[in-house]
Amino acid sequence: MVRKILTILLLVGGLGAIIYLRPTLFFQDTPPRIVDRLPEADFIGKADVLELARETSSMMYYHKIPFRDFTSYEFLLGQSKMYGLDLQKPVYLFGNERGDWGAMILVTDSSKVGQGLVRLKKFVEISDTIINDLRIFRYEDEKMYMHYGRNYLFFYTGDYFHSTFKSVLNAKYGEINLTWKRFLSQKHFKDEHLVIYSNWQKLKDLGIQTAMFAHDSDSLSFNLKSYLRRNTPFHIKKKKEGLSFNHLEDASRSIELHLEITDLRKNLDDPLLVWLNKMGKRFGFPLNDFLKAWDGDLCFMEGGVQHIQETYIETELDEDFNTLEVEKTRDAIVPGYSVYMSSTSHAKRFISRLLQKGIMTKTGNQFRFLFSPPLNFVQKSTSLRFFSGSSTPKIITSNRNHIIWTDAGTRYNFSIDSLNNHEIFGSLKIPVKRIFRRNKII
Repeated sequence: MVRKILTILLLVGGLGAIIYLRPTLFFQDTPPRIVDRLPEADFIGKADVLELARETSSMMYYHKIPFRDFTSYEFLLGQSKMYGLDLQKPVYLFGNERGDWGAMILVTDSSKVGQGLVRLKKFVEISDTIINDLRIFRYEDEKMYMHYGRNYLFFYTGDYFHSTFKSVLNAKYGEINLTWKRFLSQKHFKDEHLVIYSNWQKLKDLGIQTAMFAHDSDSLSFNLKSYLRRNTPFHIKKKKEGLSFNHLEDASRSIELHLEITDLRKNLDDPLLVWLNKMGKRFGFPLNDFLKAWDGDLCFMEGGVQHIQETYIETELDEDFNTLEVEKTRDAIVPGYSVYMSSTSHAKRFISRLLQKGIMTKTGNQFRFLFSPPLNFVQKSTSLRFFSGSSTPKIITSNRNHIIWTDAGTRYNFSIDSLNNHEIFGSLKIPVKRIFRRNKII
């Protein structure tokens, strides 16, 4: 009887030990999720590819892009299902200043991905190799690499594949990279279909702790919305309004700012000023004198033409064949060029410093900024005005803070939409027609 009781107790004890020790004895690592595998990079982001295709379809059809049918929502959805990719979930993107970039895509059926790569080999010279017992597909001409697992497809192009792939391969469940964790927890641009988050050191050097960019578009242009945040104040505010030149519609380049900079003058160690001072030293720009002379309103316009009377010297011979230098005037066309700056009592000192540095030169009653045409100059108690025409452009009241810059025929328009102590919201509008033509897409 005692033996039976002991046997029962041993069986019960053994069963209890097995139950208690089961998690340790039969433990298996949980495979990492796709978000655990995302590598560190200067720029990271996510894209809702299908909704992005739906949003840009009007642009593709308006400009009659030849391959527009291959970027449609329906085509991409069908192809993703055929080859085992889940484009109804975000595609994760990453890239670095050094030039490499890549993407991670969620996989629903890895066998279909393999079939797709086999088919791709018929059109592209793709080779494959084995690294750490894993099959890697590569396109040597473009330094492109692909690898897929049970639930992910890793795509990469660049010179640093092995180190990047190692971080993807060695990921652990629940160990999301800190930069990605910060990005994925952001509340801004939650409903946008393409969002980029910057971890770029050059932005950190400017004191920017968070930089995000989101895509929006219509038939004619891309609109890149931006959000910048600093843990320390920006030391600038938007003015309710200020004076400016009346904007010319044909201006190829223009800058208009209306800012309250009192706090900025008191914080010369601000990272933005440190960076501007470093840039200015390359050609001797007296930034401190500028800050003392500037009262927050600035307008620059370049574009169009001005008709002026130009004075020149011509050598002539008198009746005794002696040479004479004769001053004459003629009609001339010069580029339209205007600068307005609200100023303080330090303005005269600032002008003197520009002349000393050779950034500005004076000939007669006219001035030049480096490569500008000759400019007339009017100084008032609260402003400096330079202009290439015969009279100063019309002065108006404005509250816009924006930059228009034309490059290679494309007119970029950046504006500061809102600004507080720690945050800036802005937008960059990029017309696409010239870009499509320049790249021979249309």
